[in-house]
Amino acid sequence: MRETILLFHFSDRDRRNRLTRALLPLRIKIKEIPLEDYGHPVGYLAGIKDLAPEGEIPKGEELPGELFVMAGLSGNRIDQVLRAVRKSGISVPYKAVLTASNQNWNVWELFAEIKEEHERMNRSS
Repeated sequence: MRETILLFHFSDRDRRNRLTRALLPLRIKIKEIPLEDYGHPVGYLAGIKDLAPEGEIPKGEELPGELFVMAGLSGNRIDQVLRAVRKSGISVPYKAVLTASNQNWNVWELFAEIKEEHERMNRSS
């Protein structure tokens, strides 16, 4: 799978453009996912060939925050992406790495899990 970053609910064009410019030197594919595709498995959206789109896509609400998903990146490349994002000055609290465990989840399921983890980490600190 090609290195890909999926962007969900980045409706502020200025933020999205600043983020995209910060990631441009890394030569990673950046793909904005529209609301109507949120019911598909995240792995399918990232380009995993073995995953098929769902037949009937559930209708759902827009996410309550921006979600940034990294797919097909090694640990070193993930670090490079996170450094570039931090350097851009844009804070994206909901970030995820596509894994074998979450590749079959739809966007709402992934966001719910990431949001819960984020809240747990912030409570304990």
